[in-house]
Amino acid sequence: MQALNFPNYKLRIKSSENSYHIFDVIRKKFVLLQPEEWVRQHVIHFLITTKKYPKSLVNVEKLLMVNNLKKRYDVVVYEPNGNIQILVECKAPNINISQSTFNQIAQYNYTTRANYLMVTNGLYHYYCEMDFNNEKYNFLKEIPDFSR
Repeated sequence: MQALNFPNYKLRIKSSENSYHIFDVIRKKFVLLQPEEWVRQHVIHFLITTKKYPKSLVNVEKLLMVNNLKKRYDVVVYEPNGNIQILVECKAPNINISQSTFNQIAQYNYTTRANYLMVTNGLYHYYCEMDFNNEKYNFLKEIPDFSR
């Protein structure tokens, strides 16, 4: 797989039935290794290892209702009180991050009401803090580390 713009993490990969699978430490199972999954697993390790978010606060690929449509978010990080702290949208490395990507995560955030957004294709990362009062987001250099 392509090298990404993340620190090197120890990722478990296995080959079976003519395909590769990567271990997801959140779902606790091997999942099919595709380009977007490669990015998602790096994001998970970035949040847990680098940003120090507890695994118990991280959730992966769950159903979300947006305007009565079923959508699926990539990664969310909860606050200890159950509110969503971070919403992450992952794209494959060959997908350019565009305004439509930001529109997608903003639409998801109408439902989740996350304080921070992260959009990444593994090569480029964008971080935003929500300003709900003015209905906009402000770009940041980094997503905050976990703090109690």
